[in-house]
Amino acid sequence: MSQKKIFLVLIAISMVSLFLHHGGHLNLTFEAFWLSCPSSMLSSTQGSSGPALKHTSVAFLKTHKTASSTVQNILFRFAERNNLSVALPVTTCDHQFCYPRPFSTHFVHPHTTPPDIITNHLRFSRSELRRLMPNNTVYITILREPAAMFESLFSYYNQYCLSFKRVPNGSIETFLDHPWSYYRPEEKDSMYARNTLTYDLGGDKDRPSIEAPAYAKRFAAEVERVFSLVMIAEYFDESLVLLRRLLSWDLDDVLYVSLNMRTPDSKSSLSSENTAKVRSWNAIDSVMYDYFNASLWRQLRALGLPCVEREVQLLRQSRDRLIRGCFGGILPPLRSASQITNKELRPWQPSSKVAIVGYDLPVNITQKGHVPLRDECLKMIMPEVQYTRLLLRSESLHYRRRFPLRNSKKILRSVGHVRSHREAPSPSLIPRPSETMARSTRGALQLSQ
Repeated sequence: MSQKKIFLVLIAISMVSLFLHHGGHLNLTFEAFWLSCPSSMLSSTQGSSGPALKHTSVAFLKTHKTASSTVQNILFRFAERNNLSVALPVTTCDHQFCYPRPFSTHFVHPHTTPPDIITNHLRFSRSELRRLMPNNTVYITILREPAAMFESLFSYYNQYCLSFKRVPNGSIETFLDHPWSYYRPEEKDSMYARNTLTYDLGGDKDRPSIEAPAYAKRFAAEVERVFSLVMIAEYFDESLVLLRRLLSWDLDDVLYVSLNMRTPDSKSSLSSENTAKVRSWNAIDSVMYDYFNASLWRQLRALGLPCVEREVQLLRQSRDRLIRGCFGGILPPLRSASQITNKELRPWQPSSKVAIVGYDLPVNITQKGHVPLRDECLKMIMPEVQYTRLLLRSESLHYRRRFPLRNSKKILRSVGHVRSHREAPSPSLIPRPSETMARSTRGALQLSQ
């Protein structure tokens, strides 16, 4: 046997050994290599000398009822794996950046700045986000077909949005017959009832009908100049292919399970007639969706549809492999919030009229018995509110470790404030006005640090 054949046999034996050692994971790696698509969508960080660096500065505009919670979870987990900082809301804003008010940097918790990623709900303000985020930030968002989105909004906010709440019998058909009988543009929650996507993106949801078509086209073009990728919920996996390539991420970085879903009996089907009414009522959103749906498919065709289909299949295989590793083969069962024993996995319920389901706490089953769920697996099924609070605790702890002196000054000021209320000072200890002014100035300087 020639030396060349001997060399090839040794390589083959080594490859088989590696494959057996890694339990088949290598097969997915080679498949990803051989089925790789053209690199036109890859980040500009990729050079000719090697693979691209992962892009870590991302602003995701989390729109309502568009599968955005699932994208947010992907970004949260990516941030934790790569030790990145996530901008999170101040506690007075809860888990959103004081939505529906236009976003302001004042809504960002100081323990989470400067951030690499921002992904919680906000109303888009480009100028404010540019003040907060790095210059190389990639902006992405996601849209959903307007009729399906409106049906979900109507169900989800039926007892919260007054435009929906005042409709007799909570009937979406009744609302669509005479929307102006129930809709009040000036109400603080009216953004859920008309052109919600446009509002979230910072646009005018109530542009007069005669101006709406032209305005929608101009606004879509403006959004396209800012956002490098607009995902489409109906083609979620295909959108992830583009997202992964845009950010030069690995396939494992975009694996997911669906979150924040309604039970089947909370959903209703719209007739073609009512679908047309929804699109007419949400005319600006409809133009936006059609514009970016066409844009998405232009990008996918440029990448090569057979290649995209192969990568989607690879994504789903990798997700199945992750689910097997986390949950023993299948996802944990979906349960209503009242049935989920672990409060960290209970999804928020908007009202008693709609049920949002989550995942019951699973365990891995081995020959040794029950093994607690790995942290990464638990995070993958954790709802938005709990994950946001968990990240804030983590980032606040990291902040205190980075700035212990700044933290101790705050503690000393707090102790002094408590003492001043608990015991009255003796006359000899009462400072003169000049001393009071000097101390006040020093205190102001400390607070400004």
